[in-house]
Amino acid sequence: MSDRALGAFPFIALPEGYEAIDEQTLNIARVPFWTGDRLENVEGKVYMATIQEQQGWTYSHLELERNIQHVVEQAGGMLVTDSNIAPDVLESVSRDVRVSLVGGWGDVYNYPVRTYVIRNTDKTVWLHLCADSAGAGLIIVEAKAFEPTASLLPADALKREIDAHGKVAMQIHFAVDKADIMPDSMPQIEQVTSLLNNDPVLKLSINGHTDNTGDAAHNQVLSEARAKSVVAALIARGIDESRLQAKGQGQSEPVADNATEAGRAKNRRVELVRI
Repeated sequence: MSDRALGAFPFIALPEGYEAIDEQTLNIARVPFWTGDRLENVEGKVYMATIQEQQGWTYSHLELERNIQHVVEQAGGMLVTDSNIAPDVLESVSRDVRVSLVGGWGDVYNYPVRTYVIRNTDKTVWLHLCADSAGAGLIIVEAKAFEPTASLLPADALKREIDAHGKVAMQIHFAVDKADIMPDSMPQIEQVTSLLNNDPVLKLSINGHTDNTGDAAHNQVLSEARAKSVVAALIARGIDESRLQAKGQGQSEPVADNATEAGRAKNRRVELVRI
C-alpha cells in the first residue's frame, strides 16, 4: 500500500520524445486487465491513448517501457505481468469490448502486455501498456477508492473466537492475483504468532478462501498458495510446522453475497481452524 501522492488523473507523464494521440477519457467504464492467466475486469474512470514518438525522435519500445515502469515504481506500484494474452482468452472477449478498447489496447494479438497496479491509500490505479515496433497502446483506470476491509484482530480476540466456534476469519491482503502477503497485513500475522506462542498445544489449519471472480480452478490454486504463504510466515516466526497445515477452499465456501463488492471482500479471507 503506497501513501505517495499521485497527482491529477491520468497520473502518468510520458517520457521525453513521446506523445499521446487518439486520447479518450471515460468517466466510468469496465476494462479487462491481463494478470498473467486471466482477465480481471476493473471499473472506474478510464484514460486510453496510442503512444508514438514525437517528430525528430527515434521510437524505442524498450525506452518507453522502462520509463513507464520507473514512473509506476516511483508511485509505489508493481508489475503484475509482462506476458502475452493467451489466444483462447482473447477469443473470449466480445467484439464490442475489443472495438471499445482499440485505441488503448495496442497490438495485444502479437505483442506482450505489461500490466501494473498502484494501490494507494485513497485509490487503486491499473495500467495496461502494450508496446510494439512502431507504437504502444496505453490504458489507465482509476478504480473505486480503496476501502479497508481488514481490521487487526489481536491474539486474545482470535483465541475467544476459536474457543467459542472452533475457527476465526481474518482479512489478509495479498498482492494482486498472487500469494505474497502485503506489508500492511504483517501485524495480523504477528498476532497469530502470539496466539500460537500463548497456547503451545493449539494446532491450526490455515484455510484460504476467494470470491467467485474469474475461473474456479484458478481460484482454488490461488487460495491454496495463499494459505501456504501464511503457514510459511508463521514458521519463519518460530512456529513448529507440525502444528500447522494449509488448505485452499477456493470460492466454494462463501459467507456473503458475491454479487456485491462488500460481499466479495468478506469472501476473500483466511480462516484459522482448530485441528
